[in-house]
Amino acid sequence: MSKDRLYSPRYVKRIIDKYDFRFSKSLGQNFLIDGNIVGNIVESANITKSDYVLEIGPGIGTLTEELARKAKKVVAIEIDEGLLPVLDETLEEYDNIEIIHGDILDIDINKLIQEKFNNTPVKVVANLPYYVTTPIIGKLLEEVNYIDSITVMVQKEVADRMVADPGSKTYGSLSVFINFYTDPEISFRVPKTVFMPQPKIDSAIIKLNIKEDIPNIDKDKFFKVVKAGFSKRRKTILNSLSSYGFNIDKETIRKCLEQANIKEKERAEKLSIEDFINISTILPSLDI
Repeated sequence: MSKDRLYSPRYVKRIIDKYDFRFSKSLGQNFLIDGNIVGNIVESANITKSDYVLEIGPGIGTLTEELARKAKKVVAIEIDEGLLPVLDETLEEYDNIEIIHGDILDIDINKLIQEKFNNTPVKVVANLPYYVTTPIIGKLLEEVNYIDSITVMVQKEVADRMVADPGSKTYGSLSVFINFYTDPEISFRVPKTVFMPQPKIDSAIIKLNIKEDIPNIDKDKFFKVVKAGFSKRRKTILNSLSSYGFNIDKETIRKCLEQANIKEKERAEKLSIEDFINISTILPSLDI
C-alpha cells in the first residue's frame, strides 16, 4: 500500500487488525486520520531539510512520516512497546528516522540531543496525550537546552489558556509560565472527528517559539509568587500572597506591592509577567 495513505482510516484499521493493537486509555492514544491536518502540523512547525526534529508519541507513524519527508532527521520517542513493531513496518522506507522506546518524562533529553543531534537546536513536534501535556511541556521549557520551537497538539481549552492575555478569564499560572519562556501562537483548531478513536473534545495546534532572552531572575521564587497569586483567584493579590504560607507578614507584602506600583486590591488575573517579576524581585525570601 502506498505510504502516502498511511493516515487513511482504512490503513489504520488494517494495521490495528494485523498487530491486534488495543488503544490504551491510560496512555491517551488517539491516532490522526486526516492527511490535511498532518500536513498543516508540519507546515506550522516550519520544517525544512536542514532541521532536526524530536517527536514525542509517534503512534503508528502518521505524523512521523510527513516529518521525515521534510526534515533532515527525526528522532521519535514512543512509550508503548507494542507500537515498536508497527513503526518498524510503517516507517521502513525512511533512513532518517530513529525510534526510541521510553517515557519522555524519564529521558535525559539534553543527553539525547547531544548524542543524536550533536547539540544542534531541534524542533519539537508532538501529538501529546492530554493527561500529560503540562508536565511534558514544563520539562522541555525548564530543563532542556537547544530547542528552537515546540509545535504540539493539545486540548483546545489548554491552548486558549496558554495564549491568554492578562485580564481574560482564561489567563492563569499556565499563561504566565508559557509566556515567560516562549512567544505562543495557536496555528489552527483541530476537530475531534479527525482522530481514531474519537476523543470527546476538540484540540488545537499551538506553536511555542522559544524566547532568546529569558529574564535573569530567581525563577523558582518567581513561579512561587505566580502560583500563590493564582491559588485563590477571587482574592486580591495581597490576600493571596499573605495567605499562601510564605514566611512573610502581611504588612511587608503590602509594602512590597506598593514599591512594585501594584494595587493591593488587584487580582492576579490582571497582572502581567513584568508585574510578577517585580513582586518576586522585591519580596524577601519565600521560605515556607
